[in-house]
Amino acid sequence: MADRRRINAPSGGTSAPIFASTVVKNPKFLQSLRPTRTRQPDQLRKIFLKTGLTPSASGSAYLEIPLLLPTTAQSLIPSRSSLKLTCAVHGPKPLPRSAPFSPHLLLTTTVKFAPFAARARRGYIRDSSERDLGVHLETALRGVVIGERWPKSGVDVIVTVIEGEEDGWWGDDITAGANKGGGWGLMSVLAGCITVASAAIADAGIDCVDLVTGGVAAIVRNPDAKGKGRDDGNGEDSYTVLDPCPAEHQEIIATCVVGYLAGRDEITELWVKGEPGATTEKLVDRAVHAASATATVLREVVKEAVELKYRDVIGGLNGGLKASTFSSEVEMAG
Repeated sequence: MADRRRINAPSGGTSAPIFASTVVKNPKFLQSLRPTRTRQPDQLRKIFLKTGLTPSASGSAYLEIPLLLPTTAQSLIPSRSSLKLTCAVHGPKPLPRSAPFSPHLLLTTTVKFAPFAARARRGYIRDSSERDLGVHLETALRGVVIGERWPKSGVDVIVTVIEGEEDGWWGDDITAGANKGGGWGLMSVLAGCITVASAAIADAGIDCVDLVTGGVAAIVRNPDAKGKGRDDGNGEDSYTVLDPCPAEHQEIIATCVVGYLAGRDEITELWVKGEPGATTEKLVDRAVHAASATATVLREVVKEAVELKYRDVIGGLNGGLKASTFSSEVEMAG
């Protein structure tokens, strides 16, 4: 249903136009533009995380996984997509008088894609995928927040996806590749939402048992494999990678996202997509390993934010203590 309060833009793509007739005539040139993974299977992409960007919110955070540009650009269309997320936390705030009594904090999570967040333009009203991401995010945060300290109160966690991970390479839209419409990009988006929401909640000063981080791992097909079976242990036909970029892999078999508490060694959220088979346990372990690596970045960011926030307060307290001591000494001397 269209929103009647504003003029909706066309539902087509928002990227630069692709001249399909020229590309299809030369399929070798099209495949030469496909990006390849240059990172090691257990190496994560660099993360930029910062808190305190929205003054009107109780807590806020911004997370970005920058775009890895190729050394030689042969096309104006980006070969990969980056991830940019913002989160704002409003509350804790009292519930309306008409609301029933709640002995714990009511958590409300919302995940919304910007209309320009993907190649296919999204609508202004949340669709089913965005509602699913909100439910998964609420599950990941519900076991972290100490809700008993705020009875009859509520908090809103709003995550806006400025740029989301694509489900595959843009060339697959022309050749109808295996990754087209697979929904693999939502897994990386959910992992980023968990991390940025945890940073925003910590910035809001809401008591939590630990910092929760999101990690994602995937089983991808080896394009050089000759057999058709799966041998994830030896990496012959398929292998496991951390922090996968769907554009870098021709075929993704399964993906796993976890919300992990590194200090307590607990999993608050688990989402497996695809057919991992007998390697499900190993896939979950690799996703936990990715979340543990992200936790180191989150701890440093929260630590720096706390030091910066209370630096002036500590300095003012020390200055006030010295001034009061000096005045008392003057009075005693008089």
